[in-house]
Amino acid sequence: MDHVDRIIAQWNRERPDLDVGPMALLGRLNRVRQHLGREIEQVLAEHGLSVAGFDVLATLRRSGAPFRLSPGDLLATTMVTSGTMTNRIDQLEKEGLVERIKNPDDGRSVLIALTPEGRERVDRAVEAHVANQHRLVDGLDARQREELDAALRALLAAFE
Repeated sequence: MDHVDRIIAQWNRERPDLDVGPMALLGRLNRVRQHLGREIEQVLAEHGLSVAGFDVLATLRRSGAPFRLSPGDLLATTMVTSGTMTNRIDQLEKEGLVERIKNPDDGRSVLIALTPEGRERVDRAVEAHVANQHRLVDGLDARQREELDAALRALLAAFE
């Protein structure tokens, strides 16, 4: 029995009239999310990055050369407010990982670009991040990973 099983057993004892099956699934998803979050934060911190900072740098890096996007394009890839994105960009700029440059197509706007140091940092961090992700799912065999991925894709599609 795991922690969630004990909670479900208590609810089944106290409220046998309720079907608490979804509580088990969602409880486990939440606990896994918490564990994964801590593990991911730790690896990124070893590269001097927060999850939020890594998100911005990784978005710029995977956009391809010349590794720059408008603030609006960056915002569209996340679920944060424009103020939060501005704060993230400001912090990364202070650290020398991104820079604001004039948009060559529209002089009234700026683009957010990876600096050489930012590209080097995100490349090292993403290598460690991917290796960590492999380690984190090692407890599942290939078939289990595929089945879980398919089930989560279907669940996510119901929301998106």
